[in-house]
Amino acid sequence: MAHAAAATALGHTVVAVASRTPERAAEVAQRVGARAVGYDDLPGDADMVVVCTPPQRHHDDVIALLRSGAAVVAEKPLCRTLDEADAIVAAAAAHGERLLYAENLAYAPAVQQMLALVPRVGAITHVEIRMRQDLPTWGEFTSDEWGGGALFDLGIHGVAIALMIANISGLGRPTGVRAALRGGDGHGSDEHAEVTFVHGGRSLIHLVSSWQAGPGSQWDVQVAGDTGVVRLELQPEVSLEWNGTPVALPTAPAGSMPVLTQLGYVGQLRAFGDDLAAGRRPLMSAAFGREALDATMAAYAAAGRAEEVALPYDGRRDLTPLETWRRGANRDTQE
Repeated sequence: MAHAAAATALGHTVVAVASRTPERAAEVAQRVGARAVGYDDLPGDADMVVVCTPPQRHHDDVIALLRSGAAVVAEKPLCRTLDEADAIVAAAAAHGERLLYAENLAYAPAVQQMLALVPRVGAITHVEIRMRQDLPTWGEFTSDEWGGGALFDLGIHGVAIALMIANISGLGRPTGVRAALRGGDGHGSDEHAEVTFVHGGRSLIHLVSSWQAGPGSQWDVQVAGDTGVVRLELQPEVSLEWNGTPVALPTAPAGSMPVLTQLGYVGQLRAFGDDLAAGRRPLMSAAFGREALDATMAAYAAAGRAEEVALPYDGRRDLTPLETWRRGANRDTQE
């Protein structure tokens, strides 16, 4: 619904909706003034298709739609395995890079302003990224089929922010990762993750992703350096500070839903349209989605092995994050 509302805010028309059941497709289609169709009927006269299916479907759905000639917005996480990610990156390249990896926070005005301030903090001394909320009550986020839990689904936003901060600050790509995961009751997925990114032996960027925070959400980022500190809050309220002083943020356009602009949903669709018109690869490309998955997969491996894992990840590319975590945890038995 967020993608549909963002499209409407930009003056686009939602023409078709497909879902796992005809009843669900009809329900959503009615809400957005579209017609209900089956997956095989897409792109259904649309110029762009947004893939919001569960991660286990992303590989097949995205590649089929690219081959159909549609531009594709692929929800995060990009897919479940690095083998699948390789295939999606290759398909995107073969079809003119007409794929947007839907890391909406990269297009959020507050995130963009935070990144613009990062060079002013000087040499990075510490980065803290927290994405904490309650376990979702809908969807199948804790199923094995989904592929991963709090780190894979929620924390991958934080992984993307960590990679962007490292890039713009001059740290470059992390060389390793350490992690600890904690599960929940009644399922085999992770509900709490703590991840440290290593840059040339220095542990500077720390990420907490949790579904064990209780009611309410807390998404924030703090970047400290030897000349300043920038702090961003995304949930429960969007705000930005430089050395403790509030930084003015742009207001949402009149008549729009502020949250869609604040969290980047409108901006990413607008930017993707501009990218398509210019024939250029999006900032959030399939390759970036694979990079975020690579770092996430390494974190699951690090948690399972209880040791630092080097990046880029050189482990098995046919396993899901959950399988990678469990394989590491059980390696003594396997050996």
